[in-house]
Formats: sequence, structure tokens, C-alpha cells
Amino acid sequence: MQTAESVLAQARRLVVKVGSSLVTAGGQGLDHEALACWAAQISELWRQDREVLLVSSGAVAEGMQRLGWTRRPKELHDLQAAAAVGQMGLVQAYESCFRTHGLRAAQILLTHEDLANRDRYLNARTTLRTLLGLRAVPVINENDTVATEEIRFGDNDTLGALVTNLVEADTLVILTDQSGLYTSDPRNNPDARLVREAQAGDPALEEMAGGAGSNIGSGGMITKIRAARRAARSGAHTIIASGREPDVLLRLAAGEMIGTELRAQTPTLAARKQWLADHLQVRGTLDLDEGAVRALREDGKSLLPIGVRALTGQFGRGEVVSCLDPKGREVARGLVNYNAAETARIIGRPSGEIESALGYVDALELIHRDNLVLL
Repeated sequence: MQTAESVLAQARRLVVKVGSSLVTAGGQGLDHEALACWAAQISELWRQDREVLLVSSGAVAEGMQRLGWTRRPKELHDLQAAAAVGQMGLVQAYESCFRTHGLRAAQILLTHEDLANRDRYLNARTTLRTLLGLRAVPVINENDTVATEEIRFGDNDTLGALVTNLVEADTLVILTDQSGLYTSDPRNNPDARLVREAQAGDPALEEMAGGAGSNIGSGGMITKIRAARRAARSGAHTIIASGREPDVLLRLAAGEMIGTELRAQTPTLAARKQWLADHLQVRGTLDLDEGAVRALREDGKSLLPIGVRALTGQFGRGEVVSCLDPKGREVARGLVNYNAAETARIIGRPSGEIESALGYVDALELIHRDNLVLL
């Protein structure tokens, strides 16, 4: 598949994610020269009437340097402490860099809880869009200082994809210390080839990706591939490229093909269903039979109690649950109309028996199709 120019050439709104290795000096605190470089390129993109949101790692690495730690801690409370110390330096540095180009910067700290709650999700989207309208550059990071394991995104690649969906950006640019996605790990295989272009969500891409490559960051190529698949749900393309390339953002915006482009091919989800798809944690699972899976996938039907074989979790009415096929693969997720105890009493039954089982009927469907998204 050949293309004439980078997908970024036509993008009017983009999310740029820079990893820890690109904003720190080998883990030795912030690389202020590098931050100034990113600010200069992003400022030029704004002058080209492109709206740019920056997802930047570096707070934990900066905190490690200030605290004298040489390896990334594993304990959550240590990570939170490092982030709290390092966030001060990271924000201060970006504010100074953008100010030299006449741009305002705004700090946005998010947890998954901010996006899992519908009202907070909409508030976050409104805030980000307002900042863009004010020509203020949102500098976004996970709120590591308060996040627990249950509400963490886990890596900024995932956060970048969620922000891309949140603001309906055209393109997600993930800058890393690698040239892009290779057919295998180039550090171990000299015959590995750079993948120039592919379809986001292609299962073969995950087989090519490896694990985390340093002790500073928390991601790896696999998180970038999965981030591209997630960003594609809102119709956004993803570029994975080396942040060591001179003026990489400006060259991509000019149409130059750099790194790996993962193109969105699937239809864009409606806004409410996009919110459902973006839930990283679910409150429970429903095991479906083959008939229910076909009804969801092929007929676009709601999920009825009779098609559910078993359930796990303690979920409440209106919470997000995951729907699994007989092989344990997630096929959908949605907002359930009954809590876990009620669901346990009606699964496997026709909808006409809900009232006799519970004494009342809130809905004939366990999950209505309007509140369900296929994955």
C-alpha cells in the first residue's frame, strides 16, 4: 500500500505523545533542550492553524532524579511520591518553553475515573476544547500522585489514545526512541524490517511488538499498537516515529513519511458508544452463548437474559460490564439494566419471566443495544 504523504499533512487537530526517554537525559532528570525543541515544533504547528495537545511523560523520571533513585520503583506509593516531586519541574519547564513562543500552556492531570464517569468525561472534553479555543496548549499526564491500580491508565500511550478519542483528534503521534514498528525486535534480529504502513487493529501487529525497552518508561511497542487500535475507534490515524528525528513533527506535517503509519479503517463510533469502548476497567463479565453472540454481532440486537450463561463481579445497575463469547473473548461491553444479584436470578430465562423472578420489570433487555458497543 503506497501513499503520497503522511496522514498528518491533512490533520487539523492532533495529539502528540512524547515518552520519558525523549524528555529526560537518560533518566537523569528533564532534558530542557529537548523540551524546548518540542515546544518550538508544536508552536509552529499552532501557527499553521493546527490544534495540538501534548501528552508528556517525564514526571516520574524527573522525580526519580530529584530523589536520587536510579531505577523506576515498583511500589505504587513510591511512584506517587516520585510523580509528585517531578511534576513540579515538568510543568514549570513546559510553561517556560511555550511562553518564549507566545503560547499559553495548561496542565491537565487525568485518571481513568475521570473518563469512566459520564459527567466527568464530558467535563474533561469541554475543558480541553475550551483550552484549544483559547489557543492554550494542554499538557496532559496521568495523575500519578493520586491514582490507584484500579483507576490507572498504566501508560501514556493508552492515555494518548483516550485523549485522541475524547477530543476527536484526526491523528495521534506517538514519539519514541525507536524508528517505528518492526517486523521483529531489531535489537535481536538484524533482518527485522520497518513497517511503513498498516491497518490499525490488525492482529498481526501485536505479534510483531515486544515489551518495554527501558527501566525509565512503563510502555513498550505493544502499548503503542494497542493505543493505535483504540484511537482508530474514533477514526483517528496513528503515527509511531522516532523522536530523535530532527523536526519530526514539522516534517510529518509537511507530508513526509516517517516511521510507521497505522491507519484507521473501521467506522467511527458514535460519541456515547466511544465512551463505552474507552472504559479500561469493567465491573463484571457476562458469559454469552453462541446465539446471543450472533444476535449482537450480526443482527444488531439487544442482549437478553436468556442468552447469558454465567456472570462474574459485583456490579450495580447502570455500570459497565464485559460480554464474553463461549471461548472467553470479549465481544462487547455495555451498561447493564440490573445489578449482579438481580442478573443472577434472571440469566438463562426468557424476558417474559423477569417479573416472576424479581417481582418487577425495569427493562426487558439485560443491555439495550443503544447502551452496548461491539469490540
